[in-house]
Amino acid sequence: MLSAPSLRRRLLFWLLASTAVIGVVALADTWREAVETANAVSDRVLAGSALAIAERVVVTENGSLEVDIPYVALEMLTSAAQDRVFYRVDGPPGQFITGYQTLPTVADMGGQATAYRDAVFRGEPIRIAVLQRSASTGINSVPFAVTVAETTIARRQLAETILLRSALRLALMIAGAAAIVWIAVTVSLRPLHRLGEAIALRNPDDLHPIEQRAPSEVQGLVETVNSFMVRLQSALDALRHFSGNASHQLRTPMAIVRTQLALAGRASSLAEVREAVRKGDEAVAHAERILAQLLLMAKIDAAASGEPGPPEPVDVAALARELTADRVPAAAEAGIDLGYEGAGPAMVRAEPLLFGELLRNLLENAIAYAGRGAEVTASVRTDGGAVLLRVEDNGPGIAPDRLRLARERFSRGEHRDAPGMGLGLAIVEEIAALFGGTMVLESGAAGRGLRVTIRFPAA
Repeated sequence: MLSAPSLRRRLLFWLLASTAVIGVVALADTWREAVETANAVSDRVLAGSALAIAERVVVTENGSLEVDIPYVALEMLTSAAQDRVFYRVDGPPGQFITGYQTLPTVADMGGQATAYRDAVFRGEPIRIAVLQRSASTGINSVPFAVTVAETTIARRQLAETILLRSALRLALMIAGAAAIVWIAVTVSLRPLHRLGEAIALRNPDDLHPIEQRAPSEVQGLVETVNSFMVRLQSALDALRHFSGNASHQLRTPMAIVRTQLALAGRASSLAEVREAVRKGDEAVAHAERILAQLLLMAKIDAAASGEPGPPEPVDVAALARELTADRVPAAAEAGIDLGYEGAGPAMVRAEPLLFGELLRNLLENAIAYAGRGAEVTASVRTDGGAVLLRVEDNGPGIAPDRLRLARERFSRGEHRDAPGMGLGLAIVEEIAALFGGTMVLESGAAGRGLRVTIRFPAA
């Protein structure tokens, strides 16, 4: 038997796969926010340094600008020893005052007093803050711009630290969720384990429905198993019934065969041998009929316990006419006048082989029990939304108080000397029930004989 992956493993796989995808998206968003946070914090420091430098810019007597760089302002940016700081001060457009002349700056401030941007200086990525101010001469104002930049090592390390801590928290959450799922699945599967143990501890002959409590998600499986066990019990009962009937019904003909063989062995003349062989052959033929009917009953039981689809519509009138014609020679040999009445098609949802067995049993019963000189008539006609199959004879019939017993298996009523084993009408009724039909037994015309009517729903 092929084994499917463990339910725990499948749940954990889907949990880890989904959280991994969500985690990657979350970490990407965390990295973006970490970079923005690191820039926001560091940009404030850059702006503070630029402002400290701008406050030291003055106008000389000749109208030029000069600045006394407060290196304490630059030391604010060197808290991370691996970062380097750069600056420049520019006067009116085109006039460089001091600092790193090749340091990138922001030419177009867009009307803002402070602007920030990323750039590259001396092969390293840097972050730039530009502050525009003006120095007053008392008569007019002289504009200038202070540019302060630093490398981005500390910023990147801060963003990586935020990202790493977020990743650790996410990993702990995933591990915790996986542990919770593992424990929850283990606890949730206990009813299934108890269900399996209850089935394993059962006696093989115990096919009663399972009454073990199970979660609602598994209740459908339990009901399916119970339904299967009911069908299996029916099949086993049918098998036991078949075996019991076969052993009981075949015992007599087999005993006759053995007796006739013994008589043939002790016979003193050829005539006695032939008589013993004839009786033995009759017993074997009787055993064959018994086996055929028992196998037919087993087939009916199997069809009743299964769940076949609806049969296709068949013309039972044509089938009845053909089967009746096939039985005319046997009826004539028994001194029976067998005929058929009815015209036109009559459609019924039935399986042709089983319907043939049904009609064959009705005809053979009538031929066997009606007696020489009797008339047997088979007919098919429609009656509204039903199709009526009828076999009627004018023989001795069955006493009204015995009609109910005639439906039972192995019931032969007063005709114990006639061939057969009392299964004919039982087989007819069970086959009819397979196709939604009902059987009615009643006396024939003028109170003579037996009339068997099968009513089928028309297709």
